[in-house]
Amino acid sequence: MTLKDARARLGLVDAAGRDAIGPAFRKAAKAAVLLGDDAALRAAIVARDLLLTDAPPLVLSGPKAPAPKPPTLGLTPRQALSGGVIETRLPDGRRVRILAPPGVRTGDSIRLRGAGPSGEDLYLPAVIRSGDGLTVVGDDVYMSAPCPPRVLEEGGRIEIETHAGVRDAWVARGLKEPVRLCLRGLGLPARGSRPAGRLYVRLEPEAGAPSAAEDLLARFHRVWTSERLAA
Repeated sequence: MTLKDARARLGLVDAAGRDAIGPAFRKAAKAAVLLGDDAALRAAIVARDLLLTDAPPLVLSGPKAPAPKPPTLGLTPRQALSGGVIETRLPDGRRVRILAPPGVRTGDSIRLRGAGPSGEDLYLPAVIRSGDGLTVVGDDVYMSAPCPPRVLEEGGRIEIETHAGVRDAWVARGLKEPVRLCLRGLGLPARGSRPAGRLYVRLEPEAGAPSAAEDLLARFHRVWTSERLAA
């Protein structure tokens, strides 16, 4: 039996593909069974097998390679606090400069319009890494500052050099170490539904740190000097 004969036996045209062989065979076999024609049934089976053997194998495509993950956008605590320009490399090799707004939290996504491989928007996950003596956890910022041991024992006023400038704080007497002060509104700024965070300052005893009296004297000199210059 030739291929032409096999296609004619199953009622297939020359252009019929592999997926048409099965239905055509079932139709021919059913007709042969209904007629009780064993020879026609055997001929249909031979035609089917011949056509399946000669048909080109199915090409099965392998699993699609997963799309490359967008790079993680690393921010310093100061960039998270005040915003800033961050340079990163996209999966296709392009280097881009991104303006991150103030108040980005770890886990937020920053959208790049039309930066995807097919022109779609690309979302870069953000992560804030510790640096410059600052650590960010959620909405809050953590840092350490020196403090005279006498102030930690007896209490008093101190000045703390924060990311937002010098801030006054009062240390209560008899606090147990580690002493940590909370400065409201000096954490990450409010963004979207996230409220403004707090700044937590851990006071570390340091003999060379200025005392409360020295802080007061330094503050007086700053105010007095600025007033004389203004005059």
